[in-house]
Formats: sequence, structure tokens, C-alpha cells
Amino acid sequence: MAEARELWQSRKGFIYAAVGAAIGLGNLWRFPFQAYKNGGGAFFFPYIVALFTCAVPLMILEYQYGRKIRGGSTKAFRMLGKKYEWVGWLQVMVPIVVMMFYSTIISVSVVFMVWSLLHAFGVVNWMSNPGPIMGMIAGSASGPFDLAAGISKYMLSFVIVVWLGNWIIVKNGISGGIEKCSKVFTPVLMVMMVIFMINSVRLDGSILGLNTLFTPDFSKIANPNIWVAAYAQVFFSTTLAVGVMIAYGSYIPDDWDIVNSSFMTVFSNASFDIIAGITVFSTLGHLVTKMGVGFDSFGSGAGVAFIAFPIAVSTITSNTVLQGLIGFLFFFCLFIAGLSSSISMLESFAASVMDKFNIDRKKLVSIISVVGFIGSACFSTYAGFNYILDIVDAHVGNYIIATSGLLETVLMAKLYGLERIREDANEFSDFKIGKLFNFLLKYVTPIVLGITVISNLISGFTSMTTAKLVFGWGTIAIMLVTATIFYKKPWEKSID
Repeated sequence: MAEARELWQSRKGFIYAAVGAAIGLGNLWRFPFQAYKNGGGAFFFPYIVALFTCAVPLMILEYQYGRKIRGGSTKAFRMLGKKYEWVGWLQVMVPIVVMMFYSTIISVSVVFMVWSLLHAFGVVNWMSNPGPIMGMIAGSASGPFDLAAGISKYMLSFVIVVWLGNWIIVKNGISGGIEKCSKVFTPVLMVMMVIFMINSVRLDGSILGLNTLFTPDFSKIANPNIWVAAYAQVFFSTTLAVGVMIAYGSYIPDDWDIVNSSFMTVFSNASFDIIAGITVFSTLGHLVTKMGVGFDSFGSGAGVAFIAFPIAVSTITSNTVLQGLIGFLFFFCLFIAGLSSSISMLESFAASVMDKFNIDRKKLVSIISVVGFIGSACFSTYAGFNYILDIVDAHVGNYIIATSGLLETVLMAKLYGLERIREDANEFSDFKIGKLFNFLLKYVTPIVLGITVISNLISGFTSMTTAKLVFGWGTIAIMLVTATIFYKKPWEKSID
């Protein structure tokens, strides 16, 4: 007799968990700078189109199919045919690799939380000049092959905290772990980000930043690269095609509204994108006005959070206690955003393994956590954090995730049938989706993802370096081999 699958205990808890999975540290800097580089306000038009034509339909597909087959990615693709199971394993390799380097970034947030408290208590005054602190944490290396440069004891120490958090939450299952924590994490995260947004627009010079972000350059709308960038942002931001939402869908009760849940997940995440954009560019506008620097002076990545925001906090008030407490709350916010995404990634892989093998959840999560920590330790090296991390991130995102999404939509349309997905999703949904759903997933999404994959491959091969070959394509090779090993293992549980 098949083992009963654990289910979400409340729809609110499920939505919070799904939104928490989609919202991550990347929202804070990737979306604002994608908009900034791609026409400002004009970027919002293709972005909104992408939400409706790609993100929502694919979210409905993953939720509904996961619920239908009551399994993670590997079982989902196995049900399409034995040879397609490998695609499922490739999908869930992504969150495992991403967790390894993502956890080091989360650990930096924890370090800055501690330093913010030290600032509040007057132990060290650093927020007006965070560069030395970041340099102390991240260190330096001459390049990706400078593996002898050393390892960050700060990152290595606090990445233990991150993996311990992952382990404690996920080992307790869906209702007892992920759902319970998400009911706290996600609302706290959203409330805190709204507070930071409101405060940021009150800063002197914020209007300059908002004009920079929202003033449209309509001449760029006709550029196909802008549309590819918008679809890529939406696709990656919503955590689709990496097994997370299929796994979460597999725990949805039979009579819940799939369509409404999909809209809520996608547009909650999109709201966070916009809130982050307003917060980041209001803050940068303040710094540009006050310091006379450019909008790209702090980079377009983690530097925005770990360099720009501490400086901004130091200009809001001269009271060091308030500076430290505000800084603590901000970096605690980043920690929550990172951990809520991290636990969903761990669950994605764990669900697929437990579907196929007879292994206890706690034992499995413990093994994954140990292996993941070892991987994170590699990214905690100075060369790993400053160079290899970006290479691996770009290759996994540009090649594996986009290709995985393309395969998913094509195989589902051809082998399972989009009409079946549509009818099943509509059964308990208040808002019924029409035939346009089939058209979008059969033609629009595959075409856009196909263009994205080809564009990324051309760009990648024309800018190939030894480091990209070794660390980027080397990581992809390891993922392919590992996926094949898991695929070749016999099923220990019933597939039905």
C-alpha cells in the first residue's frame, strides 16, 4: 500500500511557503538593475507581459501536475516515460548547487547582523564605511585559480548557522517545519520591506533614484533583448523549472484552488520585486545626491546590500544605537529572505529522493546538509566567493535552468497534455482559465525560452575563458553525471 503523503495544513501556510520560496536575495538587486539597464520604466511593460504569459501559466502547470502525481520532479518526469526521469534529476541538481553558494551569501547577512549589534552597543563604528568590514569577510584573491589565497573564517563559521537552520526546518517536514516557519518568516519579511521602502522614499534625493528607475525609454521596447531579459527575470525570480513548485504542489490537497494560488504566488513575488526596486533606487538616489557618486558605484549585485545600505543607514540618523538596530533589522530581513528560499531548495531535492528511495526524511536531510556544507565551504574560500561563485551562478542559471524550463514545457505539452492540466486546475478554481493557457505554454513560453537558451549559448561560447570552462562547465558536467547516477538507480518505491 502506498505511503500517505503529507499535505499542507492551511492554504495560508502554503501560500506563505511558496511566496517565501520565490522571494530571495536576488530580488533585492537583480530586478532593480535589470530594469535600470533595460529601459527603466519601459522594462515594466515586457515584465508584466511576461508575468501573464509565462510565469502564471507555468506556475499553474507545476502546482497542478505536482498535485496530480503526488511527487517531486523525478516522479513527475518518470510518469511521462522512463527515459524522461533524467530530466527531473537534472532539475533538482540545480537547487543543490545553488544552495551551496547561496548559503555563503546568506552567511554574510548573518555576519552583518552581528556587526550591526556591535555597532549599536558602541563596540565598533563601521556603518559609514563598510568597505573594510566587507573586505575582512570576503578577503581577496588574484583570480579563480588562486585557491591558496585562504578561506573566510567568518563565512565558514556562520554558514554553519545557515545549514543548521535548513536542517532544523526541513527535517520536521511540510506542516511541522516549512509551513510553520513560513507563516512567520514571509509576513515578517514583507512588512519589514514595506517599512524600509517607506523610509527610503523619505530620504533626500530619493526622487532622483525613482526617476532613474521609472522614467521610460520607449525606444528600447522594440529591442528583442529587452523582452528576453524581462522573461528571464520573471522565470528565474519565481523559482520555476527547478523542482521547487512541483514539490510544493505535490503537498496541495485535492480541493484547493490552484489557479488563484498561482496568481497569488506570482504577483506576491512581483510585488516584492517592485518594492525592492523602489527601496534600492531611493536609497541609491540619496547616496548619489549626498556623496556625488554614480548609480553604479556600488555595483549591481551584493554590493548594493552590503555596502550601499549600511552607508545609507548611517546618513539617516547620527545616533549609533539606532543605526545599529536599523542595520540589524535590514540584515535580518535579508537572512529571512535567503533562508525561506534555501529551505524550499532543500525540499525540492529531498522530495524527489524520498519519492524513489526508502530513506527516512531526517536521515536524508542530515546527509544533504553535511554535503551542502562541504560545498559551501568551497565557496567560502576567497577565490570561491569573489570569483567562482559568479561563474557557477551564471552557468547554472543561463544554461541549466533555461534548458530545464524549455524541456518541461515541451514534454508536458507533448506527452501529458496541456488540456488535461487546464481542466484539472479549473475543477476547484473560482477563476477558470481558458484555451489561451494551452497556447501560451505550447508556443509562447517554449519560443521565448528557446531564444534565451540559444542567445546564452552564443554569448557564452564567444566569451569562453579557462575559468568558465573549468568551474562553469565543470559544474554542469558534475550535475549531468550525478543526475545520471540517480536516474540509473532502481526504484525502491511504487511509481503509481
